[in-house]
Amino acid sequence: MFKSHFQTFSESADPSHGKARVGALRKELKARELDGFIVPRSDEQQNEYVPACAERLAWLTGFSGSAGTAIVLAKKAAVFVDGRYTLQVGEQVDVKIFAPVASAQTSPEKWLERNATKGARIGYDPSLHTRSQVKRLTSAVERAGAELVALETNPLDAIWADRPAPPLASVWLHPKKFAGEDASKKIARIEKALETVSGLLISDSHAVAWAFNIRGQDVPHTPLPLSYALIVKGRKPRLYLDARKLDSKTRTALEQVCTICAPDILVADLRVAGEEGLSLRFDGATASEKLVRALEQAGGMADVGADPIALMKARKNKAELAGARAAHLRDGIAMVRFLAWLSETAPKGRMTEIDAVEALETFRRETGALKDVSFPTISGAGPNGAIVHYRVNENSNRRLGKGFFLIDSGAQYEDGTTDITRTICIGKASAAMRDHYTRVLKGHIAIARASFPKGTSGAQLDALARVPLWEAGLDYDHGTGHGVGSYLSVHEGPQRISKAPSVALEPGMILSNEPGFYKAGAYGIRLENLVVVKEAEIKGAERAMFDFETLTLVPFDTSCLERLLLNRFEVAWINDYHARVRDALSPHLDRKTRAWLKAATAKV
Repeated sequence: MFKSHFQTFSESADPSHGKARVGALRKELKARELDGFIVPRSDEQQNEYVPACAERLAWLTGFSGSAGTAIVLAKKAAVFVDGRYTLQVGEQVDVKIFAPVASAQTSPEKWLERNATKGARIGYDPSLHTRSQVKRLTSAVERAGAELVALETNPLDAIWADRPAPPLASVWLHPKKFAGEDASKKIARIEKALETVSGLLISDSHAVAWAFNIRGQDVPHTPLPLSYALIVKGRKPRLYLDARKLDSKTRTALEQVCTICAPDILVADLRVAGEEGLSLRFDGATASEKLVRALEQAGGMADVGADPIALMKARKNKAELAGARAAHLRDGIAMVRFLAWLSETAPKGRMTEIDAVEALETFRRETGALKDVSFPTISGAGPNGAIVHYRVNENSNRRLGKGFFLIDSGAQYEDGTTDITRTICIGKASAAMRDHYTRVLKGHIAIARASFPKGTSGAQLDALARVPLWEAGLDYDHGTGHGVGSYLSVHEGPQRISKAPSVALEPGMILSNEPGFYKAGAYGIRLENLVVVKEAEIKGAERAMFDFETLTLVPFDTSCLERLLLNRFEVAWINDYHARVRDALSPHLDRKTRAWLKAATAKV
């Protein structure tokens, strides 16, 4: 499976094509009387993983990251990336054509303000940008004395001769035993939440999948059917989905709760809603400017804000939590089998990063329940581990020599989604490595042990994970935790743990706990478990308190710990967690692997 994923990437994203493709794009822009064009990583629904036909940024630049933007002007071009991709972008794009820019220092808007010439016409595709994005871009371009121009068709698509066709993968029903609630009841809850508007345009395929209890295969690694839905109070919902994806059984079941419509009539339906004077809520995070304008220009009122489904989906019910626990037990067994194999194989010095990826996927596939990996496995030996979202290829593939090996991976099972990172030391760790590893683990434990009052957001907890690193003048340039879906996206909002503002954490929300440290050119360390928010039992508490239950069941490498840096509470947590892992997994392992696990979970 890994090799097929790699081949798909290689064919679509090649930095050697940058000069020719930018030249062709500039020629197309000139023909349209444009002086520049903005190329976001996003598709029409702002998905993290997009179908091959929407990989415009990768096709143009060679950059394969999950977030980024390119801007092409008549005589200069730039690619904007966040802190996860600062090393990767320099390796994947032709820097003679595209200047890599750290978006934290210079946003695309600020760059446009500085580089767009007065009177220039800068084009954008309104189906790929949200309203808030368009407002920021408009302000920046106007400050430069230029004009932002909404285009009917995408000029990049006009020059992409071999652009893949849109996906037509099958769609199936997600069983109630995993979903925990009928689609009809979910839709009733959604309608009730629409207090001040006539209805809701669901532009996030994850929200559609959750609301209608369906799953699909239109994008890599996330079981999504690309789709939209329109829910208007008092009317039967409309599901915009290519009917060719449905078998007769699935279609019959869906038609009990909705009307199935062709996706290409959505804009026309929004115009009809506008003519009727309806007010519709649009998800500010995923609804395109094109869809919002369709309603407004026809006379309707667009209420652009938060999709109420996001919070409903984030709060996992009993069935979803039971599924998550079962998935993590199964995944823990596969991971421990892999780590035991790794401990025997890696020291021989012949194993590569790609070998590790293929082996781990094999162990997961042997569970008999694997649907897909939940994202491309990050397998980084030595300096490659310092690239936060490194994706190994045949050119970058390293052997696992002495030092740190970081592996960040996850699986999609029908009952749950997993995501786990472990950093393994091959050979003896240096004093600096032990210090850095232990500080990262201390930060992880701080989150895992945290108790916090109702109403606390992830932004308020984020510093707990960083303090041990801050004390040594260190930090990391990514969030500490992201939300995780239930057999949906491995990166789910609105919950998160990061420096950025976020919603209050509530029981049932699943998040990652993944502090890290990255020494450029040397090694990377990240230690990640998934946790779920639950009500805390604190004797004498005067207010509602929450804490975390750790779902992931895999030991940490204790061979590289600096024991003197750990306090007694941290030591107790490690020993208690490892005892829990050992008790849960041992009955499912063969004798040899069980012996490895016993040694790996020995008290520190």
